[in-house]
This record gives sequence, C-alpha cells and structure tokens, in this order.
Amino acid sequence: MLHLAYAFMPLGLIAIALATLGVIQPVSALHVLTVGVIATMMLAVMTRATRGHTGRPLTATRLTVASYLSLFAAALARPLADLTGWPHVMEASGALWILAFGLFILEYGPMLILVRRKPRGDSA
Repeated sequence: MLHLAYAFMPLGLIAIALATLGVIQPVSALHVLTVGVIATMMLAVMTRATRGHTGRPLTATRLTVASYLSLFAAALARPLADLTGWPHVMEASGALWILAFGLFILEYGPMLILVRRKPRGDSA
C-alpha cells in the first residue's frame, strides 16, 4: 500500500500542472496530494503497525483491501468532479474517505482495544 501512496506523488505533481493549465481546480490538485499521498500513507502505516504490534500476521484482509481501494477512489474522485462537471462526485469522494477510515476502525479498533496477542516465535 505504501507503493500506491508513493505513486500518488508524481500524480499530484501532474495534477498541479493540470491546475496551472486550468484543466482542474488547484484545490483538486491539492486533494490528490493530501488524500493520495498523505492519507494513503497514514492508512498503510496504521494497518501495518497495528498488525505488527498486536502480534497478527502482516497480511491484508479483504476488509483492509476494501479500505485501501476506497481511499484510492476518494483520491481520484475529486479531480474527476472537475473533469466531468458532476458535483456529486465530490460528495462521493468525501464519503469514500469516511468509508476507508470507518472500515479501518471497524477492523482494527478491536485489535487496538483488546488484549495484545503473543507474537509468533516468542519464547517468553
């Protein structure tokens, strides 16, 4: 998932160039950088750290993948609203962002609240 976040860096710079040319709004370019890079990286680190520090396997579940895909779609939906002229796509972008972090809370909240599992290979 971190790779996807890094991939948004050049996409964000391309979006800034498009905003300079007047193709999309500058706020949309900022959205690609903030949601695409920062929020995606935050979510990736939070999922990895939670799994590692709670003794769970470092594999993404279906719910985790759905969370990543939702955030990916949220990052792309805002500039899409400018390109298509559909204002509801902007609202969908916000809803997808909320869904991504809601799925994180749903899956990882109990892991963070409940007793820590014993990591694999621990002899203590």
